[in-house]
Amino acid sequence: MSTLNQITFLLFCVVFLNLSYSQNGKDQPKKSIVVIDPGHGGKDVGATTKTGIKEKDIALGIASKMLVLNNALFENPLMLFLTRYTDTLISLSDRTKLSKKLKADIFISIHCNQAINRTASGTEVFIHPKSEVQAEESAYLGFTIQKGLADILGIKIRGIKYGNFQVLRDNGDIGATVLLELGFLSQTNEAVYLSKEESQSAVALVILQSIIKFLGL
Repeated sequence: MSTLNQITFLLFCVVFLNLSYSQNGKDQPKKSIVVIDPGHGGKDVGATTKTGIKEKDIALGIASKMLVLNNALFENPLMLFLTRYTDTLISLSDRTKLSKKLKADIFISIHCNQAINRTASGTEVFIHPKSEVQAEESAYLGFTIQKGLADILGIKIRGIKYGNFQVLRDNGDIGATVLLELGFLSQTNEAVYLSKEESQSAVALVILQSIIKFLGL
């Protein structure tokens, strides 16, 4: 699917869902809207492992598994959208346009890290708060996700940091907004771990559980 067609499809979904809510809102409680942004895509591969596994594929793998788990295990407690569903390069501005159009409660951008120091490991969470409320919400969401990944999967915590990333900077008007660096592809053990399908499912499950906990569902 081309970038233009994908964006058109997503915007159509937004309009359709808005109509559905206006018609059925009295009968059904409104679900929280969560936008998951699998980083990179298309010609922008991001970081790579020694064996050639690409960050863009890991990010999309985790995000796609979140969609499946939201339905299969939790019976769709969230309205979950991805900024890309295939190996397509979506501009940074279009990624944030989607979350603003949806008036998302949560925006999470998924990435993997890379460093010259090949012993560097663990998760980092970046926020770019535009208000005190958003700062608190974003930091708490980030903390909840990191703690889940550490407690359940044993992934090291590197903390919550300020990051001047466009997908965070341009999302100032919505709720909790974070960019996750889920591990270092330059570190052998983490690269092997994040490359495995079962590991991606485990990470996806923890992120999803953390979102549900954050929202108090």
